Amino acid sequence: MKKTLLLLLCLPLLATAREATVASPNGQLKVTVSDEGGRATYALTLGGQTALLPSPLGFTADFGSFTEGLTITGTKAEQIDRSYTMRQVKQSHMHYMATLLSVDFANAKGQRMTVEFSVSDNDVALRYLIPRQQQDKPRSAVITGEQTGFCLPDGTTTFLSPQSKSMVGWERTKPSYEEEYTPDAPLSAASKYGQGYTFPCLFRTDALWVLISETGVTSQYCGAHLSDCRTVEGGATYTIAYPMEGENNGFGSPFAAIALPGQTPWRTVTVGTSLKPIVETTVQYDVVEPLYEPTCDYQGGRYTWSWLIWQDNSINWDDQVRFIDLAAAMGYEYCLVDDYWDENIGRERMAQLSAYALKKGVALMLWYNSNGAENDAPQGPRDCMNTSIARDREMAWLKSIGVKGIKVDFFGGDKQETMRLYEDILFDANRYGLQVIFHGCTLPRGWERMYPNYVSSEAVLASENVYFSDYHASQEPFQLCMHPFCRNASGTMDWGGVIMNRYLSKDNRSRHQRQTTNVFEMATGITNQTAVQCVAIQPNNLDELTDVELGFLRQLPTTWDETRFIDGYPGRYVVLARRHGQQWYIAGLNALKEPLDLSLDLSFIASEPAIMPQLNLIYDYADKKGVVAGTAQRQLKVNKKGRAQVTMVSDGGFIIYTDAQ
Repeated sequence: MKKTLLLLLCLPLLATAREATVASPNGQLKVTVSDEGGRATYALTLGGQTALLPSPLGFTADFGSFTEGLTITGTKAEQIDRSYTMRQVKQSHMHYMATLLSVDFANAKGQRMTVEFSVSDNDVALRYLIPRQQQDKPRSAVITGEQTGFCLPDGTTTFLSPQSKSMVGWERTKPSYEEEYTPDAPLSAASKYGQGYTFPCLFRTDALWVLISETGVTSQYCGAHLSDCRTVEGGATYTIAYPMEGENNGFGSPFAAIALPGQTPWRTVTVGTSLKPIVETTVQYDVVEPLYEPTCDYQGGRYTWSWLIWQDNSINWDDQVRFIDLAAAMGYEYCLVDDYWDENIGRERMAQLSAYALKKGVALMLWYNSNGAENDAPQGPRDCMNTSIARDREMAWLKSIGVKGIKVDFFGGDKQETMRLYEDILFDANRYGLQVIFHGCTLPRGWERMYPNYVSSEAVLASENVYFSDYHASQEPFQLCMHPFCRNASGTMDWGGVIMNRYLSKDNRSRHQRQTTNVFEMATGITNQTAVQCVAIQPNNLDELTDVELGFLRQLPTTWDETRFIDGYPGRYVVLARRHGQQWYIAGLNALKEPLDLSLDLSFIASEPAIMPQLNLIYDYADKKGVVAGTAQRQLKVNKKGRAQVTMVSDGGFIIYTDAQ
């Protein structure tokens, strides 16, 4: 590779085009950068197969344009080899090996930019470095747009969620990343609302899977999404789109204001011949760094939550005591008290409620409205999270009464102004030892590593919709078989509940039914990844669930040392394996309308088949008519090659786990 770069530097000045090529450490993933025709482009191949056709690079700023008249003026390559640990994502020990290629460009005015490509075996991260220009000026800039693109070849199918219009939906709270995914759609399909697509975006070419997202977005930039595609020769190109002007109630710029020298966030492309690299990627953490130190040892765990089934009326002293007692009975670490607690319980009694919970070995997390300037959401507490003065006062009080976390809801979009609010809440919360969950919000972009007290975000069509309508209850299997390949592949996800009530009602006899089996629900506690996991068990479930079900839910881990993709297809079914310490958990979900027989390779659990530990299988059993009759457990047989046979019923699942050592 170094020889190639040296040759590039020796190209004659009158050459019609210059190219730079960089390969991953194993040599299979290659990036080719060109300035042909005065336009900067890059292309990706994996094992010789096209992942991205030549795709545009460049941006426009208030001081100049880097979209045409561009020339490569220099290149530099270096190797990256670093290790780090994390506590709250799909893997605890990371080893990132990549080749970093820096390509310098100049426009016709002599203005400069650099494009960095960090290329590992299945991931490419790219960003722009923007120096000061002539006479060391300007020292600041407004980036008004990008033509950074991703050109997929003809025949590609898509798995995308549309970007909503701004200031629409319930109490004008959108966009909130809560739209439905459409699987296996043609490349030419237009987005539902004409605003493109939210990250992450999953594609399938003839030979490859491609996941596109971004990471490293702080208060110093805006969040982005993908535009609708435009047809080009041989394919179609999606480009980076900045926030809509109407987001955040029209307040704040849709552009990015940065100091110079400065940089954009990383845009990431994960590529694989199978879905394994897509599900297991850690690129969103590999290319960012922590922005501050944690003030305490933040702990994962499980939480109970009354609101999902009992709704607003449950936010009172007596009902919250019941859910605290439920958390204690299950051995859970947290109980989330949702909206209107300031009115229905009051601050003085909330301190007493927290003291009661702590005596039970349970810590409270409290809900907050991010605040109403960006939408019309009425719930309180309000005016506590939108200014540094209010946050300091509120968070000091939370720490004084022993609260360990907050859930902040209803944000205004992806503008830089909104990104600043996310960061300010996280930084201030860390000073008081508070973990943070966001709802009604944007996708996390490397935040688990950047902000050590960040837990997860909703940013998904979540469990509350299963409660709201029978339609969404029918869609739950499909949705939860999509997210391991897209939304949850790119960041932790607070989907909001392992739902164990058969009916979506407090009495568990009225309203519409949940359409998944109990085993399906239990398995989502493994397939849905977040370090603080909601188990939406209800007090009545203590008497209704079997010993097998309660036993599993009591010992459900939420932090993982390793994640492996076993089998699946987006929206149809998924099988994931996760390791917690020395104990393995393998979970399957089936969204198909017929049973699914699988032969699973479990040889990775033991170095030799002869020392394979006992495998316990929790599964749905059916009566003679084929109707699911309940949950059962038995020992799973594994053959000499480490393979095992399992069957998932329609809208059902399975769990395999090894005994604790």
